[in-house]
Amino acid sequence: MTDAKHPLVIVESPSKARTLKKVLGDKFTLEASVGHIRDLPRRDMGVDIDNEFRVTYEIVSPDKKKVIANLKRAVKQADVVYLATDPDREGEAISWHLAEALNITVPTYRLVFHEVTKEAILHAFKETREIDMRLVKAQETRRILDRLVGYEISPILWRKMSPGLSAGRVQSVATRLVVERERARIRYSSSAYWNIVATFAARNGETFSANLIAIAGKRLVTGKDFDRGTGQLKAKEKDILLMDEDQANGWTEDLQGRLWRVARLQEKPTQSHPSPPFTTSTLQQAAYGKLRFSARRTMQVAQRLYEEGFITYMRTDSTHLSQEALAAARSLAKEKYGAEYIPDKPRLYKTKVKNAQEAHEAIRPAGSHFQDPAGLAQHQPEMQRLYELIYRRTLASQMTAARIRLTTVEITDTSDAPHPAGGEAVFQATGKVIEFPGYLAAYQVAGDEGNEARRNNAEGQDKTLPPLAEGEVVTATGLEPKSHETNPPARYTEATLIKELESLGIGRPSTYATIMDTIQRREYVVKKGGALVPTFTAVGVTRLMEANFADLVDYQFTARMEDVLDEISLGEEDSLPYLKKFYFGGNDHTGLKELLEAPIDIREICTIKLGEGPDEVPVTVRIGRYGAYLEHGDNRASLDPATPPDEISLEWALEHIEKGSEYPKELGIDPKTELKVLMKKGRFGVYLQLGDDERKEKQKSLLPDMQPEDVSLSVALDILALPRELGAHPETGEPVSADLGRYGPYVKSGKTNRSLPKGEDLLSIDLDRAVVLLSQKNSRTIETLRTVGAHPGTGVDIVIKAGRYGPYITDGTTNVSLKKGEDPEGVTLEDAVERLAAKAAAGPSKRRRRRRS
Repeated sequence: MTDAKHPLVIVESPSKARTLKKVLGDKFTLEASVGHIRDLPRRDMGVDIDNEFRVTYEIVSPDKKKVIANLKRAVKQADVVYLATDPDREGEAISWHLAEALNITVPTYRLVFHEVTKEAILHAFKETREIDMRLVKAQETRRILDRLVGYEISPILWRKMSPGLSAGRVQSVATRLVVERERARIRYSSSAYWNIVATFAARNGETFSANLIAIAGKRLVTGKDFDRGTGQLKAKEKDILLMDEDQANGWTEDLQGRLWRVARLQEKPTQSHPSPPFTTSTLQQAAYGKLRFSARRTMQVAQRLYEEGFITYMRTDSTHLSQEALAAARSLAKEKYGAEYIPDKPRLYKTKVKNAQEAHEAIRPAGSHFQDPAGLAQHQPEMQRLYELIYRRTLASQMTAARIRLTTVEITDTSDAPHPAGGEAVFQATGKVIEFPGYLAAYQVAGDEGNEARRNNAEGQDKTLPPLAEGEVVTATGLEPKSHETNPPARYTEATLIKELESLGIGRPSTYATIMDTIQRREYVVKKGGALVPTFTAVGVTRLMEANFADLVDYQFTARMEDVLDEISLGEEDSLPYLKKFYFGGNDHTGLKELLEAPIDIREICTIKLGEGPDEVPVTVRIGRYGAYLEHGDNRASLDPATPPDEISLEWALEHIEKGSEYPKELGIDPKTELKVLMKKGRFGVYLQLGDDERKEKQKSLLPDMQPEDVSLSVALDILALPRELGAHPETGEPVSADLGRYGPYVKSGKTNRSLPKGEDLLSIDLDRAVVLLSQKNSRTIETLRTVGAHPGTGVDIVIKAGRYGPYITDGTTNVSLKKGEDPEGVTLEDAVERLAAKAAAGPSKRRRRRRS
């Protein structure tokens, strides 16, 4: 392996270092960089555009100085250094930054392996190489492009639309896809159609259902006859019939009590072949569909599985399996399911993604003998569940096809009675029988893409039929008219958006989880039942980008950028000419610099016309600096940020504006002050005000879950009278009060306060109950949810605690809140260290002062 006396191996993460230590033993010193040690500046672009796009790098955070000092000490004691960062562009860049920052003078080698197993690591030592500067240059070029887009366009969004917005080279394209899908839903007009569903009993007593498909020689319209883009019926043919409700009810009654027989039975043998083993994209899709994991959560769990030696590298767009993996999968499948489940030759899959070269294998269980999922029972449940998914998919990819018999049955009326509509009625039933499960014994593909895939397969041939024969008489045990409505295109989920990005050639395996995280964190999309719904902020940003930076949100242009980065990584393209053309323009391409100087009609961009009211005055959605609102003449009404754009019709908008125009509403006069009590509507909802705008004495929000229509004058006065003095604390003698604060109702005495549990009434709580609440421990400030690990620089334990406003990461000095909905179990040590370092580097937050009126 090496003859050196003091070999040093540097990896990114402490957990990976621990796993390598088990393989390499005490002869090697293992150190972790804990991710990147250098990067572009956080607060400046860091790219000198006028000087050949020269890049400035800096230490990513103060904590990294300790890491670098520790690494330098280790380098001084080493006689050879192996840089064993991850096997992709990002890992190559980290190795280059380490070599640059540590001033290594001893022999230095790049150590590349795709799984943390003894065989792979020993092989890697035989195949060491120099740092591949082509990969480094491709990564640097990507970072420069991201900076040029983000740092040049984001300030325009801040000035023209709202502070805190951002543009991104890929995030803006992903946002546009979500907005385009919403536009398609808005254009869509649902259509209704009817059919009749019959329940038949076969000779053996088994029942099955069938749909009426034809009557009087005309085929009934089905969902396939409607345009998927508009929802309207395609050009109507002479021999098809669009059944309405009256016809469905009338013919259902006419068909009662008739005799039926199997007029036609067709059986067709077919095969279902296994899917390739997982790539990053398909793993994220399957983990969402089957495990409900977000893309970010999937990658966090997969990272742990890789670092602990359970799977191969998880950032890959290759479906290739090594000979070792093929042999392991075939052997294990044969052992578990039998020889008949294994094809004569290994299945080989061709990677569909262009330039998939950085990680040469699909995601699979590591090693030449795959560990059984049961062996991960002592690990976190998420690790075991994701590993089992990878394990089963890998086995299935090397198993035989499933043999399926598809059956189609047509049933007609044998009665002599007159037929409704003057012709024969034909019912059809379809089903399937799995004659040999093949790969399905190991892995079920259904649901891999989540809600949309399930919806598209809802009318598939998943049911089985009883044994039937042509001419057999069957009994109709029930006839029921059924209404149907065409559905607009389904909104993207994380899984289907990733699939779409991949099919367009936009982004790469390492970027998908970050893209999903960014568009949600920036509140360009919100989740609704797992679907990604664009906010009006996203609509406004997309309209601005389309109007002024069309190339940057053009799908083909963005995909071509990815191709160029791939070509740079292969040494087929130089980065500097491409960067110059991108920014300064040339060869019929308008550069970013010129686009930045073009005027922007922000009023036009941020105005979406819905139509005209009865008074012929336009009704619009306006996207303002503080959110979206409806406008009709001088009347306005704010919009809930979570309102889906496709739910806002002209009629809905007029009704919403009319409700909003009720405010301010006078509830009465306060008998003590003789001032008006008003109910008003502001940015954050409905609130109460004592006095008019010339003399505002007091303002208070409504209580949680309180509806405006439930607020009488007496209730309003009670709320405006807050805080309520409840009396003296029996132990301390300090006053006890109840009040409504920024974060809801609470009771207070001295420096102690406690929130009211949900369901308790702030306006009626008494002293005794308040004292009980105040005596309870404030578990929010002391409960530790999880210990992440020891900080590699300081040795202090990093923990995740349950704070008042949600879980947060802390090292005792710096606190970082988890993102909304983020699972504390998914936070890795290196992730926690990076977040704490970023927060510490940013310094204390500056609270925005309120303007005095």
